[in-house]
Amino acid sequence: MPSSSPLLSASIPSSGEMLPRLGLGTYQTFDVQAGSQASAELARILRAFHRVGGRLVDSSPMYGRAEAVLGELAGGELRIAEELFVATKVWTYDREEGRRQMEASMRHLARPNGIDLMQVHNLRDFEAHWPVLEQWKAAGKLRYIGISHYRTDAYAELERILRAHKVDFLQVPYSLAETTAAQRLIPLATDKGVAVIANEPFDAGNLFELVEERAVPVWAMELGIRSWAQYFLKFILSDLRVQFVIPATGKLEHFEDLVLGASGPLPSPRQRQLMQDEFAGIQRQAHM
Repeated sequence: MPSSSPLLSASIPSSGEMLPRLGLGTYQTFDVQAGSQASAELARILRAFHRVGGRLVDSSPMYGRAEAVLGELAGGELRIAEELFVATKVWTYDREEGRRQMEASMRHLARPNGIDLMQVHNLRDFEAHWPVLEQWKAAGKLRYIGISHYRTDAYAELERILRAHKVDFLQVPYSLAETTAAQRLIPLATDKGVAVIANEPFDAGNLFELVEERAVPVWAMELGIRSWAQYFLKFILSDLRVQFVIPATGKLEHFEDLVLGASGPLPSPRQRQLMQDEFAGIQRQAHM
C-alpha cells in the first residue's frame, strides 16, 4: 500500500498483515456486461481504489458476472489483479462441486495461483467445504479462510463454528440499522483472533432513504463528516473490533465520498452513542 494512502488500516489478527480498512463489495454493482458504460465506470472506480491504496475486493459466484467482470478489469485492462487482496466465496452443495466452483473462481478472477480469502457463503454445505478450504490453505492455494452470512437468524450457527474451528475471517452485516452482530458475534471473533468484515454498511440503501431530506448533524460536520455516507461509514469504522468494511458502488463520485469516510478522525465512543441515539430518533419519526 502506498505510504501516501489516506485510508485507515487494520491488521488481520491471525497474521498481522496490514490492509486498508475500506474494501470494495461487488454485489449487484459488478454484475454488468463487458464493454458497457457501467463496466467502464467500474474500471475508473477500481483504478481510483488502487490509486488510494485500496486492496480488499470481495465477490461471490452468486453475484452473477461480478467475479468475471472483476477479473476482466483487474487482470486485463488495469493489470492490478495480483496487487489486490481478492476475497470470494464457495456457494454450492457437494464437496466436489465446491472444488470445481472455487477453481472456476480463480480463473474468473485472474488469480490462477490462488485466492487471498475464500469464505463459505451463507454456510451452504459448510461441513462439506471446510475440510477442502483447510487443505487448500495448507497447500498455499488460499491464504485465509472464513465464513459469511447476511441473516441474523444464522448467528447461532456462526457462533458455533467460530468456537469449533480455526477461522481467519467472519463477514456479517453491520450498520446503524443492524447492530446485532456487535452483541455476541463480534466480541467472540475478537476473542478468537478472527478478522471481521462488515457488509451491507448502508442496509441495502435503506439508510439513505431514511435521511433523504435531512442535513448531516452539525457536530458531525465539525468532525469532518460531510455526507451521510461518510457518517454511516465512520460509525462502523469507529468500532475498532471491525477490521474491514466493503461498501459496493457503481459510481466514481460515490466511491470518492467513501474514501473521505474511511480516512481522517473517527467518532469517539460518546459520539458513536450519539449516532445511535440520533438514528433511533430518525427511525421513530419515520414510523410515526
